[in-house]
Amino acid sequence: MGPKSAFWLESDNQKACEIARIAGYELIIFDMEHGVLDTGALDRLVPLCSEIGLETYVRVSEATQPCIQTALDIGAAGVILPQIKNLDHARSATAYSKFPPLGIRGIGYSRIQSYGAASDAFIAAENQDRQCYVMIETSGAFDDVAEIAALDSVDGLFIGPGDLSLARGRGIFAARPGDTDDMKRIAAVAAEKGKPWAAAAGDPRYWKVAAALDPAFLTSADELSAMLIGFRQLMHMPDSD
Repeated sequence: MGPKSAFWLESDNQKACEIARIAGYELIIFDMEHGVLDTGALDRLVPLCSEIGLETYVRVSEATQPCIQTALDIGAAGVILPQIKNLDHARSATAYSKFPPLGIRGIGYSRIQSYGAASDAFIAAENQDRQCYVMIETSGAFDDVAEIAALDSVDGLFIGPGDLSLARGRGIFAARPGDTDDMKRIAAVAAEKGKPWAAAAGDPRYWKVAAALDPAFLTSADELSAMLIGFRQLMHMPDSD
């Protein structure tokens, strides 16, 4: 069984979610870092996507308490934390995703407790089920990846190959041997620590290497890229005659 197929959502586009699910995608990542989504859109789209069978993750705009807690309280299956600088940053940021004693997430009132009172069982289930993935995309996070993966507040690692390539001095990502070597190291660390890993893998060569290393999920594109590819193909439709 291969990795789950995932895509990025960059804008408030319900129909893109529905079409992606019809096409067979299993997981959606709402991109609050580089997209133009707001929390109102997230509040509508997360439950809708869950209802149609898409596992929901939010790449938060920044790894801060309000961003992380809002995404989880809305009901996302997990958060992906971008631009983590090093172990200390990972330790402090991921704590916002877990209730005590694992972290310092604050308890609120929302759909995840069916708009009722919380319980100790609810806290335990949230800490286990709501996933927190740390992006490995800076040189410091790469250097500290083993220690980051060992944190109890970290459920998985997510490779951002574009930023990691820049940070590691290779320039714009081009699926070079260095890029795949970095991926192999991160995947090996995740396996050693018993944590899942995932990656942005829009490049077919990178995807092929990644898929052989047992990732939890891989992203192929976003809805805007899919539209661009589709429109370009439609511009060059063969004559029907």
